Amino acid sequence: MQSAKLAKMLLKKAEQDRYVMNHLLDDPSAPDEVIGFHAQQAVEKMTKAVLAYRAIEYRRTHQLDELAVLLYDAGISYPPELSEATALTPFAVEFRYDLLPIHDDAAPSFDRQWAKRCVERIAEWASAVVQGQ
Repeated sequence: MQSAKLAKMLLKKAEQDRYVMNHLLDDPSAPDEVIGFHAQQAVEKMTKAVLAYRAIEYRRTHQLDELAVLLYDAGISYPPELSEATALTPFAVEFRYDLLPIHDDAAPSFDRQWAKRCVERIAEWASAVVQGQ
């Protein structure tokens, strides 16, 4: 598939994950694992869209840090939120099949608003790259 066509398709698929994440975000009955999964998937697809647009090969992976390294090695700047979003990686596989660790009062819980901010900022960046802005 042509690089630009693949990039645009990946952005459309990421938009689907953003849609689900945003619609569940304020629902207290929606599990954090589901919201984290869609946040991670959106970030993964948007990052792969940029890589595809720049014709940089990547392996099939859910490891956001690995994708960020490919961007870095290619000299492609990205927002700091992508580095932060690497914390979402466990939601791709681990937390799809297991529950989040039980937190005590000292340990922070999953911050849905933080995840939304990361996803939205990365979406702005990826769209700007793929749109050539």
